[in-house]
Amino acid sequence: MKKIFYLSTCDTCARIINELGLKKKGFEFQDIKTEKITPAQIDEMKNMAGSYELLFSRVALKYKKLEVKPSTEKEYRKLILEEYTFLKRPVILYNKQIFIGNTKGNIENAKKEIK
Repeated sequence: MKKIFYLSTCDTCARIINELGLKKKGFEFQDIKTEKITPAQIDEMKNMAGSYELLFSRVALKYKKLEVKPSTEKEYRKLILEEYTFLKRPVILYNKQIFIGNTKGNIENAKKEIK
C-alpha cells in the first residue's frame, strides 16, 4: 500500500510530499478535510502504529480547547473520527510501514524507505 493522509491546505504536508517525491511514486492521496477518515482506515492505522494515541495530535487548536482531554484508546479513536484536525499529519502508509507526523526523524526514516 502506498497512501498518504494529509491536508491540502497544509504547507508542511506539501513540503513533505515534494521532499519525498510522493506524486511521482504512485501514492494515493487522501485530503482528510474533504474525504473523511473511515473507521476501517483509522483501525488499520492503529494496527500498524500500535495505538490511537500515537495517531493523535496534541498540537491541534481544538485539542487545547477541549474541556476533557482523552485518556483512553476509545476516546482517541472517537475524536479522530469526529474531527480531522486530531489526526497527526501527514500519515504515510508504505507497504507494511507507517510514518506518522512531520518530525525531522520521521521524515528521514520515510525518505530512507520510500525510494
